Amino acid sequence: MGVLGWIVLGLLAGGIAKLLMPGRDPGGCLITVLLGIGGALLGGWIGRTLFEVDLGTFFDLRTWGLAILGALVILLLYRLVIGSGRRS
Repeated sequence: MGVLGWIVLGLLAGGIAKLLMPGRDPGGCLITVLLGIGGALLGGWIGRTLFEVDLGTFFDLRTWGLAILGALVILLLYRLVIGSGRRS
C-alpha cells in the first residue's frame, strides 16, 4: 500500500480513534485527523518491526487494526502531554 493509501487510512483511523476515545482534545478535529495519519504510520511500523506482521491491502483487517491501535496510542500520548499543560 502506498503513501496515499496510508494517509486515507490514517484519516479514517483518526476518526475511529476519536469515536473510541471521546472527549475534548486540545487542538480540535484537524489535529485529531493528523494524529490519525501519524497513528496509521506508527501502527504499520510497529506491525512490521515488532510483530513481523506482513501488512496487507487497504481492506485487510490487520492493516485497519494496526492503524487504529497506532492512532489510539498517539491520541492518548497527545492528550497526556499537551492536555496536561491546559489544566488549571
